[in-house]
Amino acid sequence: MSLGKWILGGLGFVLGGPIGAVIGLVLGGLFEGGIKSLPTGGFFGDDTQSGTDYTAEGRQGQRQRPSQGDIRISILVLTACVMKADGHVKKPELNVVKQFLLKNYSEQEAKEVLKMLQGLLQQNIDHIRVAQQIRVNVNYSTRLEILHFLLDLAHADGEYSSQEEYVIEQISNALGLSNADYRSLLALYGKKRDPNWAYQALEIDPAATNEEVKKAYRRMAMKYHPDKVASAGDDVKQRATEKFRAINEAYEYIKTLRGIN
Repeated sequence: MSLGKWILGGLGFVLGGPIGAVIGLVLGGLFEGGIKSLPTGGFFGDDTQSGTDYTAEGRQGQRQRPSQGDIRISILVLTACVMKADGHVKKPELNVVKQFLLKNYSEQEAKEVLKMLQGLLQQNIDHIRVAQQIRVNVNYSTRLEILHFLLDLAHADGEYSSQEEYVIEQISNALGLSNADYRSLLALYGKKRDPNWAYQALEIDPAATNEEVKKAYRRMAMKYHPDKVASAGDDVKQRATEKFRAINEAYEYIKTLRGIN
């Protein structure tokens, strides 16, 4: 099975902490002979206790930039948490996941990673501690795009259940993201319901002056520029591009509404 090479090759911080522990449990069910041939460290959960340093610096003596594999594994684990939130795994959600996998892996690898997701769905995962591990290893812009993916997943069926909202808000907080950023992303899914969606997307009040609108647009365009997540992989960069376009759409909407040149 090529999944072994994929899961072990080029990974860093996800091999320890709560992510490494849950991945180890899942791999134990996928490989013959359990996980005896896998590296120890986080896979056996010794460093998942409270107070553990989840950073690559804490485990290896020097901090390392997370790899694309680290980001993908992180998204996969949190994906399982969101998919289980309302007690039902729905086809539209699976379609979002499959699209994500096919953009990042070969068709054969995607099938094997999907098996891994099935294993994750059977685990009792502490999404808060997983998000906290990601927080100390991944930059803010990439964490925003992880949240963006989770919101896409939760809205795939056209609904945003109270259970999904509860879990995603907890994840957002544990990722260290501001409530304003969470609401800004959430606003993109409420264009038909919320007349103030564009203001929320720019993180400003509808009473803001025209100059404040312009400043907010420049600030948000800089925050979500795709170049900030270039090292995180094509799918994460694509979502940043989508948010960047949405910021432009919100700004143009407000300009039209107010007659701003």
